[in-house]
Amino acid sequence: MKIAVLGTGAGARAHIAKLAELGHEVHVGTRDPQATLARTEPDMMGTPPFKEFLAEHPGIELHTFGDAAAASDGLVINGIDVHNAVAALSTIADRLAGRTLIDYAVPFIYNPDIEHPWPTPWGTMPVLDPCDSDSLGEQIQRALPRTKVVKTFVTQEQATVVDPKAIGGGDHTMFVAGEDADARQQATDLLTSYGWTDILDLGGIVAARGMEMYAHMHSAIGFALGFGTHFGVKVVR
Repeated sequence: MKIAVLGTGAGARAHIAKLAELGHEVHVGTRDPQATLARTEPDMMGTPPFKEFLAEHPGIELHTFGDAAAASDGLVINGIDVHNAVAALSTIADRLAGRTLIDYAVPFIYNPDIEHPWPTPWGTMPVLDPCDSDSLGEQIQRALPRTKVVKTFVTQEQATVVDPKAIGGGDHTMFVAGEDADARQQATDLLTSYGWTDILDLGGIVAARGMEMYAHMHSAIGFALGFGTHFGVKVVR
């Protein structure tokens, strides 16, 4: 299957590598392919230049966002950074029409100036915007009415999303939400190919609010277990 991954950060790379390992033809989208390939320094998160990743994964195609989406068979994974996602996706709305778009971003605002900060190992905990009455998943769906948006992957580190058995033998839960049942099933099928066995369908895209807001609880658990410890959450029913 031809699958597009938009973005070149660490999370996107986890999906790119796993999809290629599973035998898919992966088309990667970036704003400016030449600029991406010209970078020689790590990004703000310390991720090495993308050209080094490409050298280790031959056969991966690098395109603009629009060309990558158009090259897919109908499934696109969005790894564009949260503050640019809606605008960037809106500019390629025609290329995304009719396709399933999986979004996993948490709408964090970093270095917030707030009255009661939450200190973390890297500084003040980011705040969520939107929150409570809206979600990034819903914003993307409103901006792309002809695209079938599915929110998933968001409650885990992406390295664990593509390798769930690394935690507890895979016995933990992943969630999906979106307006289109067939698109949710498409995301579920992808998760199954990744190795997930417990996938909970939350229904409509409004449930993206809960998944995005869970990010703070995920951080709190991570701090309690030890910073950098990967873990899973299981819904027992």
